Amino acid sequence: MAQDDLENFGAYRKSRELFDLMVEDMRQAENVPACWRLIGLQVASADSICANMEEGYGRSSPKEYIQFLLYSRGSARETRGRYERLRHWLASETIAARIALCDQIIAILTASIRRLREKPSDSPPVSGSSSLKPRLSRSPRPPVPRHSSLVPLTP
Repeated sequence: MAQDDLENFGAYRKSRELFDLMVEDMRQAENVPACWRLIGLQVASADSICANMEEGYGRSSPKEYIQFLLYSRGSARETRGRYERLRHWLASETIAARIALCDQIIAILTASIRRLREKPSDSPPVSGSSSLKPRLSRSPRPPVPRHSSLVPLTP
């Protein structure tokens, strides 16, 4: 697949949009010391949605790609849950809109994972060349650990 394929993947586009919106949302809470850890965690989990799709896209087998889509979906669920908990500091309209966007991302990822799992095993890998065979002996790396940064978001 060409890089354009990733850029056109609906879950990826929406996760990039979510990240940009999340940055603006977190700026509203950055002056509240009680939110600093939550902000760092929210930045990390929203970034992880995109990052895992990017990393999985570069893998050589459908099995590895699926694993990274699963990591992305988990990060989307984490981001969604944290938005629910941030209701104390953000407007209810913002919370509802971000949760809806997370739900869209989760739904697209779930459908994509299901379709990829249903493909016959002799189909070419998702990430490119039909000459590549799935490497079953190598397990995928675990997701990158999340760091809770207390650094405010302002430049």
